[in-house]
Amino acid sequence: MAHRPDRRPSRRGVLSGAGATALAAMTGATVSACGGSGESADGTVRIEMWHGQADTALKTLKNLVSDFHRTHPGIRVDLGGGVIADAMLQKVTAGLASGSAPDIAYIFGSDLASVARSPKLADLTGATAAGPVPWKQYWPAARDAVTVDGKVRALPALVDSLAVVCNKKVFRAAGVELPEPGWSWDEYVDTARRLTDKSKNVFGTGWPGAGDEDTVWRIWPMVWDLGGDVVAEDGRRIGFAGEPGRRALEVVRALVENDSCYVDPKPGGEQMYQVFAGGRLGMVTTGPWQLPDIRGAGIDYHVVPLPGFHGESVTISGPDTWAVFDNGPARTKAARTFIGWLNRPEQDVRWAIEAGSLPLSRSTENLPEWREHTREVPGLSVFTEALATARVRPVVPAYPKISEAAAEAVTSVLLGRSTPEQALRACATRADAALAAES
Repeated sequence: MAHRPDRRPSRRGVLSGAGATALAAMTGATVSACGGSGESADGTVRIEMWHGQADTALKTLKNLVSDFHRTHPGIRVDLGGGVIADAMLQKVTAGLASGSAPDIAYIFGSDLASVARSPKLADLTGATAAGPVPWKQYWPAARDAVTVDGKVRALPALVDSLAVVCNKKVFRAAGVELPEPGWSWDEYVDTARRLTDKSKNVFGTGWPGAGDEDTVWRIWPMVWDLGGDVVAEDGRRIGFAGEPGRRALEVVRALVENDSCYVDPKPGGEQMYQVFAGGRLGMVTTGPWQLPDIRGAGIDYHVVPLPGFHGESVTISGPDTWAVFDNGPARTKAARTFIGWLNRPEQDVRWAIEAGSLPLSRSTENLPEWREHTREVPGLSVFTEALATARVRPVVPAYPKISEAAAEAVTSVLLGRSTPEQALRACATRADAALAAES
């Protein structure tokens, strides 16, 4: 997922290979259950949830837990973990190694395949076949993000999508018309050029350049639109080493060559968003998490779907997940009951509105509360509508290594150190080796 600062300070932070490596080393190891059965003398089952949330999102989650307790007196949910979501993989890895894993943890979608190597991660496939979990109503991206090797290994906790947010004031000052759905990447590059005014230190657009996942995931919609994929069908090599990857990086190079792109050197893209809020950036590719800050800054803005190469917008969603760990039948059942309840539309709509997210399912989207919310927040519907066709990154253990290689390629082009062809060759060498190591 970048998400709003009061929820996750660094939504697409640096993907660390340390947690994934440690989990790989633990595959097949025997890990003891955490804290016994969790059932008290009166029959109440206590479960521990490492939530990774802060501020507004944490307050919302606490209120939801209180409501759950009133309707499910036999289950008590203890919120803990002590870390924000960015550090959760390392926290969970340590917990698995020491036999003190929680019952539920907030796991980034890009980390789920690595966590799924542990035998402690519960298989939730059965929980989606019947009962309160609105599996068939989830957006396709939400279902894909929690499915590993054909099995459901978590439930979605959050979904998002990417679109382009425009600062109307910058457009008016440059005499440039606002883009409309169906625009092309060539038009995007040209619009950025026309918006740029170096005498006023104004850039047409920006791109995170810290070499992390925030740098990378903006490139995947271009690759998919051009017929490529992150991983080829045979699973042994990347699926963007040819024209899809080259043309996507050509867009990046074009933005750099016409001096229209502000490159943010710091993780999380916060500096880029500050430049946008300060009226010195015409367009920013971002998600719904940024709208509260944009509105709070008093920016008159316009949201438009991502450009495309063939007349249609292709976008990405980066769902995050609630993973359940097997700490005995009673606690596993209680954990499944809670997250199933949390995902139901009547709870999901509160989570989405109060914590600043998007609805997990079509059922939530159709609720009057969400419809009213979208009327109050201009442009929010663009992000929600994009979920119908949004795609996700492959849920494979090698993804963090592929991302690192792709991030280096994008950054080298952003900084003018490599041509798209050179960057892509180096990326393919590293990423294909990572895939080979996992096969």
